[in-house]
Amino acid sequence: MEASTGDVQRAYQHDPSLIVWWGTELECASALSRRERREELPARAVIQALRRLEALKGSWHEIQPAEAVRRTVRRLLRVHDLRTADALQVAAAIVAAEGHPEMLEVVTLDERMGDALLKEGFELASL
Repeated sequence: MEASTGDVQRAYQHDPSLIVWWGTELECASALSRRERREELPARAVIQALRRLEALKGSWHEIQPAEAVRRTVRRLLRVHDLRTADALQVAAAIVAAEGHPEMLEVVTLDERMGDALLKEGFELASL
């Protein structure tokens, strides 16, 4: 279990409505698989986590890879110190906010992504 797991779980219990980039499931599966390959997680734990991820996926709203996301990613990559996958996450938040980033509270554990989200006008959830 990651050190931040409890904080993230409490944030989810406080507000279980999730809006995510459609690649989020794949990023989670990638992280779990990487930990399994490095023998940091046993296969049984990864299988359980993937099942929980599948169940959670049924309740979230996904931002699809539309042209608005692509245009926003191009701008973000020029303005912020972000990798492509992180820029996709931030762009999805921007699209979800429909021009009102102050209306969405965002959860991130990534410092660079958090800096970009703050500069884009989002509120970060305190964990």
